[in-house]
Amino acid sequence: MELKRILRQTFKIVFPFILGGLILYWMYRDFDFSRFNRQFIESTNWWWMVISLVFGAVAQIFRGLRWRQTLEPLDEYPRRSTCIYSIFISYASSLIVPRIGEVARCGVLKRYEGTSFTKAVGTVVTERIIDTLLMLLMVLLTIVLQVQVFNTFFEETGTSIEGIFDRFTPTGWIVALICGAAALVFAVYLVRKMTVLAKFRKMLVDMKEGVLSLKGVRNKGLFVFYTLMIWASYYVHFYLTFRCFDFMDGLGPVCALVAFTVGTISVIVPTPNGAGPWHFSVKTILCLYGVGVDDAVMFVLVVHAIQTALVPVLGVYALIMLYFTKRKVEANEKESITSTNN
Repeated sequence: MELKRILRQTFKIVFPFILGGLILYWMYRDFDFSRFNRQFIESTNWWWMVISLVFGAVAQIFRGLRWRQTLEPLDEYPRRSTCIYSIFISYASSLIVPRIGEVARCGVLKRYEGTSFTKAVGTVVTERIIDTLLMLLMVLLTIVLQVQVFNTFFEETGTSIEGIFDRFTPTGWIVALICGAAALVFAVYLVRKMTVLAKFRKMLVDMKEGVLSLKGVRNKGLFVFYTLMIWASYYVHFYLTFRCFDFMDGLGPVCALVAFTVGTISVIVPTPNGAGPWHFSVKTILCLYGVGVDDAVMFVLVVHAIQTALVPVLGVYALIMLYFTKRKVEANEKESITSTNN
């Protein structure tokens, strides 16, 4: 049993890297890296790249501030700085184990602020629901603006929605519905079985409070502002990289929005920071807008590599700051105790 658990955990860690690596190998197997070196050094406008990285950090800062808002209705008041540092660490840890970041940031608040772990997890679920809804709205807006590009994208990638549904026979639909209903019934059964046990009941109650914490957010306008700024910052973080390369001249904000939207959807695939699926999807969109294949491949390679490099840098910075913050708090507590004794 222990060996099976170890193998399962190892698979969860190794598989995303293998999947991302295979996709990257397939994309770059015939790429001329000597040409890449020349253009990378001579023609890249690094100032725009640096500015884009600023917006990448700003997006995470807004996410930390918004997270603290969802914790306040639960009588949890962690420091804003700790919330921001926890977000930095969550993104960095997800480079090692995809999707582990949500757990990591809750653990940071638990360790450094004493915040309830299960309540924090509940608020993370709330955030994900809000972000998913906003992403769906962004997808709909983008499709409306550039419906022809998306039709071509589906045709080029072989992911035509109509083609997928056409493959379903009446029997297939019946089987799919039966399986979906069975899965739903089984999920409800598991939840009920879990609530019988006291330790699970408290965990579920805490998570429910976290999910419902949005109702108690004091300044909902500020919450909406933070949410919009998170996604606006991510978009600008990506769009400014268009300014770095001569061959991207003429591609405006709408092209960037389409590529950003498709890239955002692609990172759902569990690879480190979307490596592989993000490259393929963004490259495909750029080619549809007239960018040469080699140029598009070079663009996604450079942009993803540099923007990904920002993530561990912020993570290390957060760990250092949390270390000094903890030392400072311990020193103040020690000084306070000494003063009281005297």
